[in-house]
This record gives sequence, C-alpha cells and structure tokens, in this order.
Amino acid sequence: MIRTVLFWFHLVCGLGAGIVILAMSLTGVILTYERQMQTWEDRSYYAEPEPGQQLLSADQLVEASRSILDFEPNTLMLSSDPTAPAVLRQGSSNTQILNPYTGRVYAPHADTLSKFFAAMHDWHRWFNINGEGRNTARDIAGAANILFLFLLVSGIYLWLPRRFSQATLRMRILFNSDNRNGQARDFNWHHVYGFWAALPLLIVIFTATSFHFNWAINPIYQLAGEERPIILPVNNEILEPAQIGRAPYADLFAAAKTYSEDWRTITLSISASGSNAASLVIDEGDGGQPQKRHTLTVDATNADVIKWTPFIGETAGTRARRWMRYLHTGEAYGIVGQTVAGLASFAGIVMVWTGFALALRRFQRWLIRKKKKGMAEISST
Repeated sequence: MIRTVLFWFHLVCGLGAGIVILAMSLTGVILTYERQMQTWEDRSYYAEPEPGQQLLSADQLVEASRSILDFEPNTLMLSSDPTAPAVLRQGSSNTQILNPYTGRVYAPHADTLSKFFAAMHDWHRWFNINGEGRNTARDIAGAANILFLFLLVSGIYLWLPRRFSQATLRMRILFNSDNRNGQARDFNWHHVYGFWAALPLLIVIFTATSFHFNWAINPIYQLAGEERPIILPVNNEILEPAQIGRAPYADLFAAAKTYSEDWRTITLSISASGSNAASLVIDEGDGGQPQKRHTLTVDATNADVIKWTPFIGETAGTRARRWMRYLHTGEAYGIVGQTVAGLASFAGIVMVWTGFALALRRFQRWLIRKKKKGMAEISST
C-alpha cells in the first residue's frame, strides 16, 4: 500500500515538475565546463610584453579604467600570470579588462561566450524571464527543485525491487542491450541512471535548494552556533574616490603576496570614501575551489595588516556556505567534480524523458483497457 501511494505521488510530481526539471538539467549540462570555455575565449586578452616593457602598477591600472565614462571600479583582480589581463569591476555586471602593460581597455568579444553563458544562467535560474515576473519564475524553479528532491528520495525507495534477485538487480544497475521493447528500455534506463546519479544529484539538488530558501541554509549556521550573516546586494553605483592619504594600491597587493607563495589571483575591494579597511581575496586555486581562497584585511591608509583569515580560519557556517556554492557546480573538486555534476544533470534529462515515456505508455494502456471495457459492456447489452 505504501509503495503504491508513493508511486502515484512520484508519478504526479514528476509530471508536474518534469518540464522545469528538464530545463534546469539541460542548462546544467551546457554550463558544465563554463569556466574552462570562458578561459579559452579570454586567451585573446593575454598579452606578451614588448622587450623591456614593465607591468603597470595597480594604481595606474585603476586610473586607466577611469578613462571609461561613468566607470569607477569596486574591485581590481590581478593574476600571477604576467601575460594575464587586469580585471576591474563596478558592481556585479560592469567589467573592464585591461592590458597590464599598456592600460588599454580591451573591447568585448564580438560573439562572446560570456553573453551565451549569462543567458544559460538566466534560463537555469528563472527561465530567462525579466522584470516583475522574475521573482515568480525563481519561486517556480525553487518549488520544482524541492519536487526534484522528493522525486529522488522517493525514487530511491521505489528503485528497490519487491524481490531481490540477481536478475532484478542487474536490470536496475546495468544497461540491458536485450530490452524487448521501448518500455523495457525506458524502465531499464530510468532505474540505471537514477542509481548511478543518485548521490551527485542529491548534492546538486540540496545545494540548489539552499540558494532558493532560507530554511534550507539556516540550519547549517544553527548547527555551527552562528547567526547567518546579512549579505547586501551588489549594485553598480559609482563610489567616491578613496580618501586622501591612502596607501598606494600596489602596497596593498604587496602585503597580500607575503601571505602566499602560490597565489594565482588577488582581488582587491577598493575602499570607498570614509573607509580605512581594505579587503584582499587571495585565490590559490582555479577560482572555483573555496578551500584555496583566503582573505587579508589591511589598513588602506598605510597597508598595515588588520586581519589574516585563511579559509580554515573562517567560521564553520561560512565555510559550509562557500562549499555549497561550488559543490552545486562540482567546481570545488576541479574538472573531475564538474564532469560528475554535468553527468548528473544529463542523468536528470534522461530520467525526465524516460519518466514521461513510461507515464505516456501507462496512460495509453489505460485508454485501451477503458475502450475494451466499454466495448464489452456494449456487446453484453
């Protein structure tokens, strides 16, 4: 009885949320290697210096970026690769990329992958809906994600055969090349993909739920005995220049470099007027590994160190939250993790497809039975 009720709940939820889950899974597959593909595209921004040419200082790069109308950078990112460009951002969406030797601002790519991936992110999160409908679309995606979690958990129970045998287990774990028909194939694929993708999908879905709902992330901070920090939204406002008497930005970067010999990028949050503290994020990984990202806080007026916070020095709740962001995409474990997350998303596509196919065949059989019953009643009268 429990199995029957759970099956029908599983079926109805799958039909109700299937299209949304399919969209999220499909875009998840497309976004699998986003970081590597964007790095490949950005190779055109890398510049070999002319003989005797020296890197510009951080201050010179900031001044060069201000040549762009209405651009006042909030952050400056420098790379340990001497050929890599300097990246300056105002808010979360206005970015300028500069030649580190000349200060020339690069024109954006004509057919940029960044725009394509930004569109994929919009489809992944809120079906590319803008304006007032975005919040509704986001809520729908969040609800579908919860239903996906239910489908996964209930599917694990339904995956268990009524009677265990070598044949039934093989049908649910291994692909069967001798499937008699399309229904047998879909049944086999639905169970096999579900079995092998269950654990990574559980991680992907749970971490996505924490992005949508406070109740999914608050317990993590509570278990760590912490208050959840309030994160203010990033905007594109133009800040006033930093206060008179500040230390050169180059000195702030020099202070950060003393804390890591293996740094790959250092990102400075440029102080606004009235603030004496400046924050530098030192990344020793590829940008998607939170355990290799550390923070140095310095006095912006003299470059004296105020606080050094390696990742291990963060609170347990903060560490968990940062891990969740990159566990969702698999980036926390590099290209292997990304591949696993991408394969899990592909499994989601197959399970939606086979689930719909199995449901359609069930409906068709019901119609046939109903038709036969009606014909039998007519013939008996």
